[in-house]
Amino acid sequence: MASWRASERAFFGISALLFVASTAITILWCRSMSATGGMPMPGGWTMSMAWMRMPRQMWTGVALSFLGMWIVMMIAMMLPSLVPMLRRYRQAVASAEGMRLNRLTAIMGTGYFVVWTMFGIAVFPLGVALAMIEMQQPALAQGVPIAVGVVVAIAGILQLTTWKARHLACCRESPAQNNTLPANARAAWNHGLHLGLHCSQCCAGLIAILLVIGIMDLRAMAVVATAITVERLAPNGERIARGIGIIVIGAGLFLIVRAMAT
Repeated sequence: MASWRASERAFFGISALLFVASTAITILWCRSMSATGGMPMPGGWTMSMAWMRMPRQMWTGVALSFLGMWIVMMIAMMLPSLVPMLRRYRQAVASAEGMRLNRLTAIMGTGYFVVWTMFGIAVFPLGVALAMIEMQQPALAQGVPIAVGVVVAIAGILQLTTWKARHLACCRESPAQNNTLPANARAAWNHGLHLGLHCSQCCAGLIAILLVIGIMDLRAMAVVATAITVERLAPNGERIARGIGIIVIGAGLFLIVRAMAT
């Protein structure tokens, strides 16, 4: 029992340090990128520097920088809702103790964030390609504010679907909750990957909002992270997710109307 309590204190302490550090780095990165400004585009919006290459900068360096900050940002945004799932996993690995339990927890968490890393690897070239097209096609760039509203509205609609509810249920009720899991590295890794796949699909719509509103926008990041955490941890999570969806649909329609009026 004493060993379990010490392990729990270490788990929560490390989780808190990771959250504080990742949040601080994310804030510094966003402020640094925002200080460099952006590219004004037709339609009254600004192209984010995250999708642009600075003079004498190699695309490999841009991609690695983006991916590093993406991982740090995902840790800051997802850790509050991941910690309870990690704790349920620890409870399910009943045969592991002490350092071995902490090691298995770290392996499971790494598997989870590997999925988000792959998500970022897919997002970056897509974002760069769209940015290049928009810079080369002023007429297309003119319609981006409307497109942003459409994406936000679609993300809100996704919140109301059974697809969303199914993946949300998997995130809220980990398979480890009512079962004993094997206490080995392979099982921990697979469990992290499994949870990460459900989580990334569950959050796809909300993350899409962050990408189109502005990946460097700290306010948008905070709102999206709060929505993800609340729908995962609060009672009646499916109902909350639908309520978030209705609000998001309204926000998307507002963005469309405002873009059409300007």
